[in-house]
Amino acid sequence: MFDAVKIKNECILWIRDFFEKNGPGCNAVIGISGGKDSSVCAALCVEALGYDRVIGVLMPQGEQPDIDCAYRLVRHLGIRHFVIDVADAVNAVRANLPEGMEVTAQTVQNIPPRIRMTTLYAVSQSMNGRVCNTCNLSEDYVGYSTRYGDSVGDFSPLSHLTVTEVKEIGHLLGLPWELVEKTPSDGLCGKTDEDNLGFTYAELDTYIRTGVIADAAKKALIDKRHAANLFKLSLMPSFNPEI
Repeated sequence: MFDAVKIKNECILWIRDFFEKNGPGCNAVIGISGGKDSSVCAALCVEALGYDRVIGVLMPQGEQPDIDCAYRLVRHLGIRHFVIDVADAVNAVRANLPEGMEVTAQTVQNIPPRIRMTTLYAVSQSMNGRVCNTCNLSEDYVGYSTRYGDSVGDFSPLSHLTVTEVKEIGHLLGLPWELVEKTPSDGLCGKTDEDNLGFTYAELDTYIRTGVIADAAKKALIDKRHAANLFKLSLMPSFNPEI
């Protein structure tokens, strides 16, 4: 049985301990999308460090239809925030790719999250910060993140919590219902996460925690995605000669 109160309190203590060991007095720098993960991470950091040590970074790529959700979160928490439009940087990378090279759809989709992570570290290094990774266990389990984009950071409060569990903590923290229950989307291809994955987070979360899923085809798809993306969760292989 998931004890949201216990896990929430333990996570807050864990964040405090991380900062005491890895940057006393530093700020938590968080990319704010207005979805449940960035909202819960920001709220946990406020509880752990105080609102004055949490910095939100909103990174639209030109017009962002749901940016009002991100503004709502920073207002709700009372945290400092910056708005940095990444459109020019994204467009510059795309425009300078070699002529004649076949640029895949996946390449185009993954440029923005990598630019956003570069932006977060630029803010972090200038603001005495540590970058908060906002990925959850459900996404990580099936590789639903961009390597060296939203998959990285300096500390990760949610990487061992499923979507279902993250939502429970979000409600416990008193976050606006609309932010916690917002339909998850990667903001890259115009589809929801569940449309892209081929199964619901509820199905995935149950399978992760119990090993049970009724639909054999969905089980096979989850297993395939998990196996194919394990490399994202591993340290980079390195040659170690015997010298």
